[in-house]
Amino acid sequence: MRRLLAHPYLLLTLTALFWSGNMVLGRGVRGDIPPLALAFWRWVIALLLVLPLALPHLREQWPLLRRGWKPLLVLGLLGVGGYNTFAYIALQYTTATNASLLNSFVPIATIAIAWAFLGKRLHGREAIGVLVSLAGALTIVARGDPAVLARLNLNVGDLWMLLAVLDWAIYTVCLAWRPAGVHPMLMLGSTIAIGLAALAPAYAWELAQGRTMHVHFGSLAALAYVGVLPSFVGYIFYNRGVAEVGPGKASLFIHLMPVFGTLLSALLLGEPPYAYHYVGIALIFCGIGLTMRR
Repeated sequence: MRRLLAHPYLLLTLTALFWSGNMVLGRGVRGDIPPLALAFWRWVIALLLVLPLALPHLREQWPLLRRGWKPLLVLGLLGVGGYNTFAYIALQYTTATNASLLNSFVPIATIAIAWAFLGKRLHGREAIGVLVSLAGALTIVARGDPAVLARLNLNVGDLWMLLAVLDWAIYTVCLAWRPAGVHPMLMLGSTIAIGLAALAPAYAWELAQGRTMHVHFGSLAALAYVGVLPSFVGYIFYNRGVAEVGPGKASLFIHLMPVFGTLLSALLLGEPPYAYHYVGIALIFCGIGLTMRR
């Protein structure tokens, strides 16, 4: 595990893989699991996994947590309470194509916010790499036809997805202010607890509206997946990757999500890839390669 954590680009790639599966499931189980229930229970599962690893550090590092409560509060509300909740709500109303398209703008939003507030900017080759990878992501989403992008109509779900994009971009930049010296498991456990506290009233409201989860093997398996890989493992990997390479480069790996979405659709749904998939994948990897080369 230590050797794995020493390779931030591998961690970010695996994170994109886990989150691609999360998006697929978020759309696929929308009829069985309401969005706030999916968000709430995934983080309950993640918290149960984190607690045994976080609690041994709590007594010793409590003063660090107390001094850094403000950034922890922001990270918990944005990273746990916000992004996935907004994305799940969006997937109730919009297509996976629209959600993937809008999610592709996370790196652009992150780079812009990091430049505005942290003075971080990409050099020429890195900026070109971001644009090339964005072109690859759009190629996959548009199925190789620019007219598809022109025909996309924004609806209320797309507005929720735009809010999720902004939320995640701010979260990524705010990781720069996470409390120094706090063990990663303790920090993750703290942010999950904060996010769950924010989600609980919203989930209670959803239940009061009569929207309940249909419990069966498929829904429970979906909860197990989103609670373990995208929430627990994925956040550890992403936070580590951002710490190693910075918010701009780390967010670029979000462009891998259409790549993995294509591969997962081929493997799990029997949907064969087309020529535009290969073109888009090649552009994404070329863009990431340009950005990493420096």
